[in-house]
Amino acid sequence: MASPVPNVKLYNGYEMPIFGLGTWKSSPGQVGQAVEDAIDAGYRHIDCAYIYQNENEVGEALKKKISSGAVTRDQLFITSKLWNCFHSPELVEPALKKTLGLLGLEYLDLYLIHWPMGFADTGDLFPKGEDGKLMVKKVNHQETWKAMEKCVELGLVRSIGLSNFNSKQIEHVMNGCSIKPAVNQIESHPYLNQTKLIEFCREKGIAVTAYSPLGSPDRPWAKPEDPSLLQDPKLVAIATKHNKSPAQLLIRYQIERGVIVIPKSVTKSRIVENFDVFNFELSKEEIQVVDAMDCNGRFCDGMEWMTTHSDYPFAIEY
Repeated sequence: MASPVPNVKLYNGYEMPIFGLGTWKSSPGQVGQAVEDAIDAGYRHIDCAYIYQNENEVGEALKKKISSGAVTRDQLFITSKLWNCFHSPELVEPALKKTLGLLGLEYLDLYLIHWPMGFADTGDLFPKGEDGKLMVKKVNHQETWKAMEKCVELGLVRSIGLSNFNSKQIEHVMNGCSIKPAVNQIESHPYLNQTKLIEFCREKGIAVTAYSPLGSPDRPWAKPEDPSLLQDPKLVAIATKHNKSPAQLLIRYQIERGVIVIPKSVTKSRIVENFDVFNFELSKEEIQVVDAMDCNGRFCDGMEWMTTHSDYPFAIEY
């Protein structure tokens, strides 16, 4: 039976499912089962990253589902990301090969530069000096990008892109590229709908993926008094009208905008529920209500290693 999940056609001709499973904060011991449950539910797009430190377990789950005949490799779309320590051009290919080894794959469908902020390469993922401060390293993104392009030429990855890059940083990469970024992955939800950045990317032929579409309620730095998307009365009211959960509404909102969306869960019932979003539509009026909730409410921000870095991306409007 054909999957109900529409594909977004990338500028290079590859197709990317508009819906997938996020694996950030999915703990070892849980993430493998989550991937298996997702594939059983119909997911074909899995979003990973080296810094999540769970790619080996994701890889074991992929191997299990492929070897059982439940899915084939070419039916899957697997994304991973280059961590901040590996921005130096000579480190990009080895970092990608490390991820491929952990995932047990010969190629990725998409590889992203995870953040524009570079760290020193000391062997630590968050390298700190004797003073306890993060050791940063500013690398020209164009040079990092050229190394990403080489990985495409080597057949290690089909499409390459960016994550958490602002419009000026995207422009800088594009001014020196021979292979254009295919995707920019950014935080997006009703409190931070990112309309201007999404429109900018579309003008450049770059698809957009929304991470934390449910507001990342399990983020480690969340405070009890922080607003909750899943409990917002306006969203609850619209969801109830469609006999859906707030989470399903939030996912559907991105799909109707043409934005790729990757909600994270390790709970089987929620994984299945999150997939059940292809049998209803939001009205134009409902979309307008949700759009109007934007308040620049960024949930994934504020860590010192971000805000003190010269390449911090959120200091400009979009």
